[in-house]
Amino acid sequence: MFTGIVEEIGQVLAATTDQERDNTLTIGCRLALQDARLGDSIAVNGVCLTVTALADDRFSVGVSPETLRRTNLGLLGVGDPVNLERSLTFGGRMGGHYVQGHIDGTGVITSIVPDGESRRVTIRPPHNLLPYIVEKGFIAVDGVSLTVAEMHATSFTIALIAYTQEAVIMGRQEVGAHVNLEVDTIAKYVARLVAPYHVA
Repeated sequence: MFTGIVEEIGQVLAATTDQERDNTLTIGCRLALQDARLGDSIAVNGVCLTVTALADDRFSVGVSPETLRRTNLGLLGVGDPVNLERSLTFGGRMGGHYVQGHIDGTGVITSIVPDGESRRVTIRPPHNLLPYIVEKGFIAVDGVSLTVAEMHATSFTIALIAYTQEAVIMGRQEVGAHVNLEVDTIAKYVARLVAPYHVA
């Protein structure tokens, strides 16, 4: 479990991303390695992954073909920046919202518009995720806990303040970038529970 508060931007040092077999990402970082052990979970661009190797300045994770199909990790290359967050500890601060690290799909950034020092970023998600996204609700974008500022027919907009632009990779991304999306888990459970009572 995670909070969607990115602790550090890491850098991809090595990547094998063949969708026909299990793969490995090696990521350089510092903060995310503190207290890290083999078998721990670290979110990489919002994807919960298991640490399979550790060194002083890097860690490796295994990535299954299923994960490559559902996320943007298969697009990563050496030198690319990634959002990192260690798993939540009991008693820790809950600064964002509950994020599982289980990606629901990828969206595409369709516009980036300056708004004072902030930026309004519009993202087009897969059509099947739209019912779970609501104005002023939570969504995790590449593992970042964000509030939906505005809903549109086929997209949604978030407001990225100046601090967040420096702290997460979205501040470096451009229109056309693919981002990992995880909708609010509660919304998915509610939809499942009321589905049998839906009247067309």
